[in-house]
Amino acid sequence: TTVLLTTQYLDEADRLASHITVIDRGRAIADDTPDALKNRVGGDRIEVVAADGGDLAAVAKAVGRVAGGGLVLSDDTTRRVHAQVADRVAALTEVARSLQDDGIAVEDIGLRRPSLDDVFLRLTGHGADAHDPEQHQDAREVAAA
Repeated sequence: TTVLLTTQYLDEADRLASHITVIDRGRAIADDTPDALKNRVGGDRIEVVAADGGDLAAVAKAVGRVAGGGLVLSDDTTRRVHAQVADRVAALTEVARSLQDDGIAVEDIGLRRPSLDDVFLRLTGHGADAHDPEQHQDAREVAAA
């Protein structure tokens, strides 16, 4: 049985659908399983939040060791460090062990997957709830005519 569900609630689509077609401005721009779509935009990432007073540079260094030479992003304001990883379980284990061995305090550590909102944003360049002012202007002009 096939059920066609149209929704702007991408978390709902993620939970309910085994296959998703992303449509932007009336055009189908991607068609795959939710996991495959998420993998297209980056896959898994490890994220570590340094504790207050924690050494953010040391956290970034530990995350960098498992990032396989990939980009490590660090935010001083949120004290958050993250990077994409290939082997999620091995990366989490290695970073946790490294931080513990070095005595570096963290507030949170975990693995994150891109959401379908991330997928839509990456594929279209705008969020799912973004409005196109030109489209709305055209609609107002037609309604006024």
